[in-house]
Amino acid sequence: MRRLGRAALGLTLAVAAVTSAGGATREPSPRFDPGRAQEVPTAVSRVSPAVVGIRARIPSHRPSAATLGTERWGSGVLIEPDGTILTVGYLVMEASALDVVFHGGRTAAARVVGHDFESGFAVLRAIGGGPYPVAMLGRSGSVSAGQPVSVVGVSQDRGLLARSARVTMVRRFVAYWEYLVERALITSPSHPAFGGAAVVNPDGDLVGIMSLRLEGENLAIPIDLFPPVREALLAQGRPARPPRPWLGVRAVAMDGGVVIAGVSPVGPAHAAGLKDGDVIVRLNGDRVADLEDFYQKLWRTRVGSAVELGLYRDGQLQTVTLRPRDRYEVFQFRSPAP
Repeated sequence: MRRLGRAALGLTLAVAAVTSAGGATREPSPRFDPGRAQEVPTAVSRVSPAVVGIRARIPSHRPSAATLGTERWGSGVLIEPDGTILTVGYLVMEASALDVVFHGGRTAAARVVGHDFESGFAVLRAIGGGPYPVAMLGRSGSVSAGQPVSVVGVSQDRGLLARSARVTMVRRFVAYWEYLVERALITSPSHPAFGGAAVVNPDGDLVGIMSLRLEGENLAIPIDLFPPVREALLAQGRPARPPRPWLGVRAVAMDGGVVIAGVSPVGPAHAAGLKDGDVIVRLNGDRVADLEDFYQKLWRTRVGSAVELGLYRDGQLQTVTLRPRDRYEVFQFRSPAP
């Protein structure tokens, strides 16, 4: 087999830990980043009242704690007056406690009401209070490279960070944790409060939720992925469509296949004995061309059905059979009702 090329394993998903929140009277009010917020006054002024800070605490025994941490901080955007908040899923996945910091400094507890693993969105609801100011949902389908946007998030010290940016490209994004999103928005420069921040067009309409920090850039989930799943997430916590089969691998492309760079201890791949360095070259007898091809072939199977992987290990071709799982049965994706 050819040697593995460069893999984008440096992508940072974990959000930083924060100190315990104090009482509302001791918390500083969110503030604009001096000298930067006024670069896009219309967009920022329209969306900023709806941008919130989110502090999540996750029990150490939950599967996601090992990779994403037990304390996470990020942002979200109010989308309904009752306190419904849209954010990025990894920030709040398996959270046992959530605190939301509103514009003006008031805090409230919240709970996760829905998660869409395919898009990466999660929906929270603040407990009590309201009505709240909301962001207007725009259309990401009309966003193109070169368009100016504003990115508005909340820093770990509860400061409101508003930065002007530009969409550098709109492209398919394939990631090593069994994730693919069509028409991801890539923006530059990088925003420090990237996890869950609002991406708005010059009119202040929400066109994306910031998800990842890349090299000097950010990646946002396009807002057009949210309306088709909105009602199902609010009603039942997950999309109505069939789940994508999940193996629990971290995989990167190489010439002639994909190489395993890690496995989840609670996934089918670990149970079947897959390990770092295994190179998958076939799935159910079909050759695997690259990472996207591997995902597409996997996602054409069904949860629970037997999948046969042809792989090289220590220079020897082997066959491993395993049964993909439904991630919603593995990870806690919504909070219990209060």
